[in-house]
Formats: sequence, C-alpha cells, structure tokens
Amino acid sequence: MPDKLQKHFYLLGIAIYMMALLTVSICFKTYALKPLWMVWGIGTVCLFFLATYYFHQRWKNDTEKAFCRKIFWVALGIRVVYVTAILYYYYYQTGIGMEYQAADSLAYHRTAAYLSNMAREGHIRQIMQLLNANTMGFSDQAYILYLTTLYSLFGKNILGPRLLKALMSAYMCIAIYKLTARSLGQKTGRLAAVIAVFLPHFIHYTGTYMKETELIFLATLSLERFDYIIRSKKHLPWNLTLVIVLTALTFGMRTVVGMILLGSYTVFVLTADKELINKKTRWIILGALGVMAALLFITPIGREMRIIFMVNFKESEYQVYKYKALGLKYAEYASYKTMWPGAFVLPLTNMVEVANENQKMMNGTYFIKNYLAFFAMWSLIVAIRDKKWRSLGLIGSYTVAYILMIAFSFAFNSERYHLPAMSGIIILTAFTMTRFRKKDFPFYYAFCLLLCAAIITWNYIKLTGRGIIF
Repeated sequence: MPDKLQKHFYLLGIAIYMMALLTVSICFKTYALKPLWMVWGIGTVCLFFLATYYFHQRWKNDTEKAFCRKIFWVALGIRVVYVTAILYYYYYQTGIGMEYQAADSLAYHRTAAYLSNMAREGHIRQIMQLLNANTMGFSDQAYILYLTTLYSLFGKNILGPRLLKALMSAYMCIAIYKLTARSLGQKTGRLAAVIAVFLPHFIHYTGTYMKETELIFLATLSLERFDYIIRSKKHLPWNLTLVIVLTALTFGMRTVVGMILLGSYTVFVLTADKELINKKTRWIILGALGVMAALLFITPIGREMRIIFMVNFKESEYQVYKYKALGLKYAEYASYKTMWPGAFVLPLTNMVEVANENQKMMNGTYFIKNYLAFFAMWSLIVAIRDKKWRSLGLIGSYTVAYILMIAFSFAFNSERYHLPAMSGIIILTAFTMTRFRKKDFPFYYAFCLLLCAAIITWNYIKLTGRGIIF
C-alpha cells in the first residue's frame, strides 16, 4: 500500500469525525458534548490514526523478529500506562476505581471476592454449586472462576487482573500478526498488527473489569493456533490440545463465541484448497470436529448452547421494549429487522449529552469501528475479485458469522457484544487497505458521506426521540 494512500485513509478518517462532531455541536449546541468528552474523543481518534500511520511506516521493513518484539513491548507499555492511569481517573470520577455506572464489572468483582473467601475456607464444592445455580451452569462462569482464583492466590487487588489483561492484549497483537501474515501475507499482517497495537477498543477494556479482553484473547488465539495446525501441518498432541482447551474456555466466557469458532473451523476445512488439506486429512478433521460438536450437544453444555441460541433470537426485540418503556419515539425501529444491514457499522457514535458517561467517553472509540467497517465489508468484494476468498475462509467466516449472530440478537446495538469480532475486523481492514484499487474510491467516498450523515442523524434521533427537540 503506498504511503500516500494510507495517509489519505487516516487523515480522511480524522476529518469525518471532526466534521460530524462540529456539525452536531453547532446544530444541537445546547446538548453538545462537554469539553471533557470532546477531549476524549478527539484525542482517541487522532492518536489512533496518527500513531498507526507513524509506527507502521517505521516498523514495516524491520525483520520479523524485530517487528514482533516492537509490537509486543509497545503494546504492553501503552496498556500498562493506560491501566494504571485510568484506575486513578476512575477513582477520581466514580470513587470506586471502575468505569462509570459499573454494573457487570462490580458484580464480577463482588462475586469473585465472596467466592475467594469461601475458597480459602475450603468450600470448593459449594462454590461450584453456586456458580451452577447462578446462570445455566458452565456458560459465563469461566471469568468469575478466573477472578476467584486470582483473588484467592494474590488477594483482592483490582489492579493485578488489569495488568494481566494488558499482558494478554499485548500478546494478542502478536497472534493477530502471525494469523494474518500466515494466511494473507506479510504486508497485511504487519498493518493488522500495528492497528491492533493502537486500537482503542483493545486498550480501553484492559482498564475495565469486563471479560472482553480475556474473551477476545481466547478467540483470537484459538483462530491463530487452528490456522497454524492446518498450514504448518504439525498436528502434534500439544498443538491439538491447546486448540481444544482455548476453544473450550470460550464456551465458559460466552457460549456463542465457542459455537461460532467450531463453525469457522469447519468452513475453513471445507473451503481450503487441496494443496493445503488433502482429501484424507480433510475428512479426518471434519470427523473430529463432528465428534466434538456431538459430545458438546449431549452434555449439559449442549443444552446451554441450545437455550442461549434461542434466547438470542427470542429477545431480539429487547431494545424495542426497552425504548418503549422509556417512552421514546421511534422505539419500534430499534429492531434487528431495520438495523441488521448496519451490522458491521453499529453502534453509531454518540455525540450528545443524553448518552451515558461511558458512551460519551468512548465516542471516538465508537467512531473508529464505524469508519473501519467499510474496509471490513469491502474485503469480501476484494477477496472475490482477487480470488483470495479461500485465504479468508477462517477469519472471514468467524467474523461474518459472529456479526450476523449479534445483528439478529438482542445485543445488536451494544458495543461490547461486538468486540469478539474486532480482531477479524482489523484483519479484514488491513486486507482491503493493502489491496485497494482506484476503482474502489467511489464506493469509499460514498460510504464516508453516508457515515457522516448517519452519525448526525443518529444524534438527532437520540434528542428528538426523547422529546428534547422537534
């Protein structure tokens, strides 16, 4: 990708954000974001685009060993500094060292603290019974068990688990590089890795108590290790066991992620060319995946999978009921039936004060996903055009399947539920950017104009839907 083209993408991204923010602030000045949130947004967007461009130019010609070393240590340094700084920021802002309006984070912390006290007293059986009764059993319990273990061994220090999140997130950048370079080439791999280092989503969640960092780490590493097994043809017991363990752990974090991982493995094996997987190996792997899926379905985990799958769709009108209960106009449109075409882009960034504090703080983070969505979607066109669709068998199937699952569920407009797809989105983004052609520009510019208009319209709807303006 020419340097000028990359610079053009990044500068235009900053320009669209500033244009949308300025328009919303002028048109709805009474309800415009306060300076604190504007600083967060402008700083996030500018730092991401400028740092990604600058460091990619500096590192893209390094040896592989030097590149991986820089990726890891810079990513780790950024995350450790952020984790430490944001802890004091949250203490100052909320008084508890957790994000604004902490709900799940606080529940995870309090539950793990309580269970760690029980663990020290030797009540392990009672702990498992409580976890089993808490939800549906295995699903969603791995993170609580993880926190409980940390608290039991090292005490109830909320900084420690966040530093471990920083370490996981930094290593995940290496995994993204290896996965992408192996299947899509060095240029794409290096760009994807640099984007991962500076992506605000990955950085932000290392400073919270949510389970997203661990979930993204497990899903990305599962994909990378499975890809390694297939492409290297080193089917060693250690490699196979690692993939099984990593995939199993995702079921304990969020069951649908584990389900989609198994599906993406299957798609990859089915679509891989004969040079990569011969007929005999293909049937052996498909048989193994089939046995694994069957074993899951006949265990209690299988029951949970079926229930969760049904719940995702039964509660797909959750947002409609929620907004109607709040008395908001246009609530009937907050449904997957009207919103699913924007699955890659959603949720749109909030640039008015009626949003909650976390959304206002992350307005720049939301925008970056909105903007990168074009490149992720266009990658499907590029893959077919350049006859590279087989190379996207694993990454593409996982990303698209997960996004579609979210699009038709209750969580289509919830930012954190989209995060397990972010590794795939940045890989697809890097794939498109490194193969962009002149004839692609009209579609790109059309998307940029549409995105700017959509953000302005969305913020107008947030105000008029509450009867604040007409």
